[in-house]
Amino acid sequence: MRGRTIIVTGGAHGLGRAMARTFAERGGRVWTCDILADELDETRRTCGPGCEARVADVRDRNAVGAFVAEASRESGRVDILVNNAGGVAGQVGRPLEEVTPEAWQTILEVNLTGGFNFSQAVAPAMKAARWGRIVNISSGAGLRVSLTGIQAYASAKAGLIGLTRQLAHELGPFGITVNCVAPGFVRSNPATERQWRSYGEEGQRELVESIAMRRLGRPEDIAHAVLFLASEYSSWITGQTLSVDGGR
Repeated sequence: MRGRTIIVTGGAHGLGRAMARTFAERGGRVWTCDILADELDETRRTCGPGCEARVADVRDRNAVGAFVAEASRESGRVDILVNNAGGVAGQVGRPLEEVTPEAWQTILEVNLTGGFNFSQAVAPAMKAARWGRIVNISSGAGLRVSLTGIQAYASAKAGLIGLTRQLAHELGPFGITVNCVAPGFVRSNPATERQWRSYGEEGQRELVESIAMRRLGRPEDIAHAVLFLASEYSSWITGQTLSVDGGR
């Protein structure tokens, strides 16, 4: 990754922090953003001098443009983009008729529109360089059903898989690959910890036993899959969704 400029969105904790650290440890110049300033500072300290962190909301097109411009200033482009920002925005599963338009829109914007905003911002320079990697972070919820029961989350993560396929065909002629990672259950942030506790002992046991490897994922498991899709080893892979879930 030496000489590469890399953006990882949603880097304040969990998967995003693990991805940022994985790239930084391999010599990449990492730029990460989130809306959680204190935790973002901890990511920067964890990753060391090869990482810059800024507070930015992926839903805000102006903020996205400014962040990409700053990250691109030295090399003229972003080489690798990881659209990791997402989550359930503090929501819990509710019956369909109780979901408000605002609740629906919030989750779609942070999980799907944010990925679109960043992809749009980095594409021109990647096309000019005729090289680039975009890796979107979906979820098992985008392939099956969401364990959270949140309709917007399942829909947004499925939408991200569709966006991956579409951008792969649009950007492929320019030497840019676009792929997707769909993580299984990883205890990586406060939201997943709350979800894990909500299952109780019996539910936790059933979840683990439904996984072929009989263990939950670790943030590093997801980060290493992203690293592969961002590397030269995946140069003839595009438009694909890789499930990293221990075998479901």
